[in-house]
Amino acid sequence: MSIDQLLAFNVVLLAAIVSPGAAFLLSVRTSVAAGRRAGILTGFGLGLMATLWTLAALLGLDAVFTLFPWAYGALKTGGAFYLIYLAYRTWRTARTPLSSDAKPARRAFLDGVLVNLGNPKAMLFAAAVIVVVFPQALPATDIALVTLNHLALEILFYTTCALVLSAHSARLRYLKAKPILDRAAALLLGGLGLKLLLQR
Repeated sequence: MSIDQLLAFNVVLLAAIVSPGAAFLLSVRTSVAAGRRAGILTGFGLGLMATLWTLAALLGLDAVFTLFPWAYGALKTGGAFYLIYLAYRTWRTARTPLSSDAKPARRAFLDGVLVNLGNPKAMLFAAAVIVVVFPQALPATDIALVTLNHLALEILFYTTCALVLSAHSARLRYLKAKPILDRAAALLLGGLGLKLLLQR
């Protein structure tokens, strides 16, 4: 593995992280609504699961999904239902005051893990980009380096988001528009979940 390959992987990874999707939306909403700690822990959950998809791809997960397409379908369906559940929960608490909308640490981390567990963008990124960027049969040290690099980038990005979005001024602006913003987030999450269910 060359430095150029690792840099190319990082560029594509950063583009994938910041592109609008369920993971980014969850990170933003949690950071603003539930605070810095919950936002950071959600990011840790998102980053850990995305990194595990990368590790699985490096170890040949794409071959497993080719042999057993039902496994990919089951993960995608489970992820879709979880997004719909998050949408329902967000909609239901749209008018709940911000102070009672705090999220326990364990819950924030688990939400991040579960969203990326069934997130096709995370799976497809891992399966497609890894195969294109890196040579086949990477040695164990290179696999470890790519995996740790991925985790570090994810955590750095989501922690930065949480620090910026949980600032007092951001929370004040969110509080004024909470019912509208939460319902918009719920519609987006629910729409993503329905899209996953209907996609073949």
